[in-house]
Amino acid sequence: MHIRKYDHDYSRRFFMDQTAKGIATAGVLGPLWPLISHSADITKAYPDELLSIDAWSKGKIKTGDFITADNVDLVKELLDPVAFQQVKTMGRKIRIVPTTRDVTRMFPAEYLEATLRNQGKAKLDANGNIVNEDGKPWIGGNPFPDAKTGVELAANLTLSWGRHDNSTYAIRDWEISPQGTQSYLYDFAWVEENSLVRNVPKVFAGGEDKLRYQSVFFTAPSDVKGTGYLSTWYYDQRKFPDLVGYLPAFKRVRKFPTNQRFEPLVPGSNLYLSDAWAAGDPMLTWGNYKIVGRGPFLGAVSQTWYGDHPNWERPVHGGPKGITFFETNMEFCPDVAVFEAEPTGYPRAPVGKKRVWIDMRNMMYVAYITFDRRGEIYKSFEPQYSLYEKGDKKKMDGKNIDWSWTAVMSHNIQDGRMTRFLQVKNIAGGFNSGYNNNDGLYEKFLTEQALQRLGT
Repeated sequence: MHIRKYDHDYSRRFFMDQTAKGIATAGVLGPLWPLISHSADITKAYPDELLSIDAWSKGKIKTGDFITADNVDLVKELLDPVAFQQVKTMGRKIRIVPTTRDVTRMFPAEYLEATLRNQGKAKLDANGNIVNEDGKPWIGGNPFPDAKTGVELAANLTLSWGRHDNSTYAIRDWEISPQGTQSYLYDFAWVEENSLVRNVPKVFAGGEDKLRYQSVFFTAPSDVKGTGYLSTWYYDQRKFPDLVGYLPAFKRVRKFPTNQRFEPLVPGSNLYLSDAWAAGDPMLTWGNYKIVGRGPFLGAVSQTWYGDHPNWERPVHGGPKGITFFETNMEFCPDVAVFEAEPTGYPRAPVGKKRVWIDMRNMMYVAYITFDRRGEIYKSFEPQYSLYEKGDKKKMDGKNIDWSWTAVMSHNIQDGRMTRFLQVKNIAGGFNSGYNNNDGLYEKFLTEQALQRLGT
């Protein structure tokens, strides 16, 4: 029987072939990145079946529908296994929104400009670090916008987490018990300053061998107020970050061992330093990177900012008491690569493997789960992103609309605890979210002296 080249299952065969070869070149009908470079429109890179869930499902599920326990089996292959179980057994619902075809809406504007400006200039050196053509550190944007290997996918995540030169995230965090009740409510700020790999090609003064400075400090409630941690990352991805913390009970800054990257920051939380951006540890302290899957997926990558709600907070639902999950919009992502890696530099880590789903349109992760040392699923870390606009509400980053993450849900599937947190407008202590225009962040938040000052 003759099989038409572009029948409804053409993309499935294409993705299976690429997975078998262990490669992940973006695009199906043709390379994706050249199209983005010229028009930002993805439609020429994918067949109709990959441009909407309506076409993919042959009308069984439509844009605007909710995924519920009644129909989730139809999209089981489009969800990570934890999200599938949440919908199937815990009352979670997911609303489907239109697929984003204009890729400029999936980046901070300056980061996309840097990616376009520097495309084709990155390579891996003899040590596995990412360098420019001249052998010096990478110069901004995604180093591998058309990543083909697991290592290249990981590099796009690792070098610039938030994709801004600096960021302050004001975060409100709810900890939900297995019984569905709220056990903790935290406010904390997360601050990032890239020393290298900046959208504006200028090295942060004094950080010529550093990749980033990153701190997290808690502002509420009173029993954890002042708790803070500071990570100083080296550009060499073989080196472990310097990690120090301030604990108010001891009234001093102390150095922490590297393996504490796999422990909760505060009681009841599923958030570990290792989890950040699915790349919370230096890239070369993990190994055995490999592509294990490829195909369409559901991801919360658009229409997830609630700027019309007080403090940008949003409704919740599901679970035993109706408060376990954030309201979530997901879109049909036409092209997602899946890679796995193992923590080769951490012999005592409780994690044995991670699996990360990457949207090939912007090279950002849309799902992330970890496995314990027995190979059982440990927990999920599900992010949401958006341009910060909704109706007439907009948050601007200079002349451009902000793009950033909006929410994360991390579910420990083994003990049932849910950590869900939002990037909000402001938190206790008067801290606000903002990007790229935060002068003086280093002195205010990213030194040991700053950590102690914030703690007291």
